[in-house]
Amino acid sequence: MSAFIQWLLTAFQWIDEHPSALAWAFSVSLLLFVGSCFLIPFLIAHMRQDYFVTPDPDEHTWFGRHQIARATARVLKNTLGGALLLAGIAMMVLPGQGVITVIVALSLLEFPGKRALERRLIHQPQVSRAINWIRARSGRPPLIIPDRSNDS
Repeated sequence: MSAFIQWLLTAFQWIDEHPSALAWAFSVSLLLFVGSCFLIPFLIAHMRQDYFVTPDPDEHTWFGRHQIARATARVLKNTLGGALLLAGIAMMVLPGQGVITVIVALSLLEFPGKRALERRLIHQPQVSRAINWIRARSGRPPLIIPDRSNDS
């Protein structure tokens, strides 16, 4: 018997012995799918139109001057971004909008090389088309997508 078939039989036996684990996996998958159907379009619709061509708001804005508000927002953004990134990766094999969820997660997270990765993803025709379709359905203008020559 091959190792894969042995592993598969072991997995099926484990599932048979733990039916609640299968119910939990189904529930989490369903929650991720339903949540992504509402949260992701909301976040895309409320993304700044010039997000990809201008830097983040600077220190001259109200938000930039208030250190506690900015720190709290950064923690909340990164926490939500991390959760969405994990959900998006899971949705690559589970039902849901995996690629779009990952893009929204990346827009919330802060890490080195973020801007270049976001621009590489938004230049994919299928991605920019899907995002602008969601924005159009929300009555929002399409995103301004920079030329590839502006990428770093």
